[in-house]
Amino acid sequence: MIQKADRLTHVKEYYFSKKLREIAGLIAEGKPIINIAIGSPDLQPPSTVIEALKSTMQLDNAHTYQSYQGIPEFRLGIANFYKTHYNVELNPSNEILPLMGSKEGIMHISMAFLNKGDKVLIPNPGYPTYASVTKLLEAEPVYYNLNEQHHWLPNFSEIEKEDLSDVKIMWVNYPHMPTGAIASKLAFEQLIAFAKKYNILVVNDNPYSFILNDNPQSILEVEGAKEVAIELNSLSKTFNMAGWRVGMVVGNAEIIKTILQVKSNMDSGMFLGIQKGAVEALKLPTNWFEKQNSIYKKRRAAVWQIFDALECTYDKNIGGLFVWAKLPKGEKSEEFTDTLLYKKEVFITPGTVFGSNGEGYIRASLCVDSAVLEEVLTRVTPVNS
Repeated sequence: MIQKADRLTHVKEYYFSKKLREIAGLIAEGKPIINIAIGSPDLQPPSTVIEALKSTMQLDNAHTYQSYQGIPEFRLGIANFYKTHYNVELNPSNEILPLMGSKEGIMHISMAFLNKGDKVLIPNPGYPTYASVTKLLEAEPVYYNLNEQHHWLPNFSEIEKEDLSDVKIMWVNYPHMPTGAIASKLAFEQLIAFAKKYNILVVNDNPYSFILNDNPQSILEVEGAKEVAIELNSLSKTFNMAGWRVGMVVGNAEIIKTILQVKSNMDSGMFLGIQKGAVEALKLPTNWFEKQNSIYKKRRAAVWQIFDALECTYDKNIGGLFVWAKLPKGEKSEEFTDTLLYKKEVFITPGTVFGSNGEGYIRASLCVDSAVLEEVLTRVTPVNS
């Protein structure tokens, strides 16, 4: 056996990769497991998107290598989308870089700016990939606390007690995954002021802004944000295109150029049909979001009922593709979810997947049909209730 790289010493297999393998084994044994843990949209992409993909297949250049920077039509579509929905002006020629999903961008951005030993501010709780990529590059994660009392927003007075001299990047993610918390414009202004004070690159990971959220925001709306901030975005959740792997990073032209230095050595461009489909998605009127959210509202109400049956508490004013709930006092997240899995045959995400501050919480996805959620409610409701 060839010895694996030292960089993997502190990086574990992604929780869902491991757990889904276990669940596949249980299903193979005949157990009817219901998975309400994963944020993989089950709804269909817009029909115009699928038609654009199909029609592209016959073009002469459809199956050739494409530009590392994406076709001009796609970049222009992103620029128009940002102007229409976020009131953010972007130059399509040099302030936009299409990505094969925003998860890819986390690695590209990190590789573009981090040296061994650099520090990275990472939210706790937060998306696990921020920490794993940081460790893979032998940089040092510095976790900053998010908690319910502070509305899951950064506490800058607490963060500034840390030695920030070697911090290069700060990951933020609003609307927040896993909690659904939304940052106000004031919170974004505070983030930008903090980043300028300490010369830190802030990256806002922004794939959830249109889901059960009446006020989509971009951190780049803040005056002067492009000096210290960039933003990742994705079509995965907004347009039900998760498997298409299509997203973007936007911001300052010099920063985008630096990220391209990495990306151009990692892939050979995005398939033309996917780009053409993405162009059509970005043109959709606001009633697309309204129709999607009407479905998610019904599902969210069903998840609230499930959490009521489990005696959990939750915030009804928070949106997003998940419901984040606090367990009854004294319950441990992984013990609680494993009990549900093995005794009720329902898989829900333990909050600890997202960091130590996720202890005492669980998260359920809205990417599940209402009829399935009704079955989950039947399974978890006590017999004598």
